[in-house]
Amino acid sequence: YKAAREQMAQGSWPEAIKYFEQLESRYPYGRYTEQAQLEVIYAHYKDDEPALALAAADRFIRLHPTHPNVDYAYYLKGLINFHGEKSIIHALFGFQEEMWDRDPKAARESYNAFRELVERFPRSRYASDAAERMRYLTDAQARYEVHVAKFYMDRGAYVAAVNRCKYTIENYPRTPAIE
Repeated sequence: YKAAREQMAQGSWPEAIKYFEQLESRYPYGRYTEQAQLEVIYAHYKDDEPALALAAADRFIRLHPTHPNVDYAYYLKGLINFHGEKSIIHALFGFQEEMWDRDPKAARESYNAFRELVERFPRSRYASDAAERMRYLTDAQARYEVHVAKFYMDRGAYVAAVNRCKYTIENYPRTPAIE
């Protein structure tokens, strides 16, 4: 565990993951195993491996639903989806895509993880940040719908544009995108 933490401190995420996984395989019921599972989620997240991080978070939540730090697993799950998967263009050119320009699936999953955290653990130290991110995600979803409506307007699909606007007004009534 100490060696894994040292690797994390150095930013050597793959090495840290390797140590944590070795610890878990050698001592599946040891004192540090549950903490190592949480650390693996964070290390995968920092190593830009969102799919592996999400799988580790889901596994931790499934195996330890009453763990005192399960709120952290939900928070990481929300963060992983919040930041989304970075493409090669992001890596090469530092291109920053707006939340409403992306596929809304990750935003919905992020919102759901944050909502679960806020509802189940309202006193968690992560709850206030999760609530703020939920407000941002709601606004981003509304802007996404307006963006799609504009796309339909540009293509002459007026009925589809009106339906998107109607959906936005009904489902995101207190967001700036309503204007």
